[in-house]
Amino acid sequence: MLRPKPLKKGDTVGLISVSSAVPPENVKPAIASVERLGFKVIAGETCYAQHGYVAGTDQLRAADVHRMFQDPTIDGIFCIRGGYGATKILAQLDFEMIKAHPKVFAGYSDVTALHIAFNQLCGFITYHTPMPSTEFIKQEMDVYTWQSFKQQTMAVEHINVENPAAQPMTTLVGGSAAGLLTGGNLTLVTASLGTPYEIDTKGKILFLEDIDESPQRIDRMLTQLKLAGKLDEAAGILLGAWTNCGTQSSLQTIFQEILVPLSKPIIANIACGHCLPTMSLPLGGMVVMDADQPQIQLKK
Repeated sequence: MLRPKPLKKGDTVGLISVSSAVPPENVKPAIASVERLGFKVIAGETCYAQHGYVAGTDQLRAADVHRMFQDPTIDGIFCIRGGYGATKILAQLDFEMIKAHPKVFAGYSDVTALHIAFNQLCGFITYHTPMPSTEFIKQEMDVYTWQSFKQQTMAVEHINVENPAAQPMTTLVGGSAAGLLTGGNLTLVTASLGTPYEIDTKGKILFLEDIDESPQRIDRMLTQLKLAGKLDEAAGILLGAWTNCGTQSSLQTIFQEILVPLSKPIIANIACGHCLPTMSLPLGGMVVMDADQPQIQLKK
């Protein structure tokens, strides 16, 4: 799996929305937040466009993706927000062109649809990170979150992936495993099933998180992944934040009933997802997990 050239201060970053429309009042602060990192910014048309609830038509959002990858003056691409709409443009993307121009590509949530496609069809690592108009502009964006983002998208050296000190990871099932990291938002992972962009979990470390889903829906989606063989094929599972997804007790019951019987390493309570502080992760990167410790290590 190719790791795109890390970003450095002075590089140019393209901002796009492949999903929902950006609230107009958030655009300038989002651009400014990226500039404070030391980057020049080119905002795509989708940062300003609206078509119903999405950031312009499907054609416009696909064109913005193409423009950012094709433009040699753009060093990296940040999705400015999530929401809904990324899956709708998959059939319009030129994956051969994108494969020929690998760049740092960052975002999460609905962007999971593009992470899976770029990892599997284009063969390069992408980054599960917070986003400019939803996290960067918040006053509560903490030092941990900023450091993790910069270490993944800008640093050459690879580090152990550690939670904030006050939030330890927990062991759901012990053991160790290694594999390429895949996954992201559970809803989007499940939505890929039965499509040409279906997630491949065979021998991989599957990361999952979600927001604003009832325990019943979490149960249904995990059951669907299990019935599709995606949980059985994974080498190990990492569980991130489950924000506004019911009580910890209800989620624990679901995990115990669906995940624990898989008898493979599972680490829970990872500070990653729709939460702050949150870590950034290299999707498509090699991960070694030791659920007995529990700890996660990134490898070249």
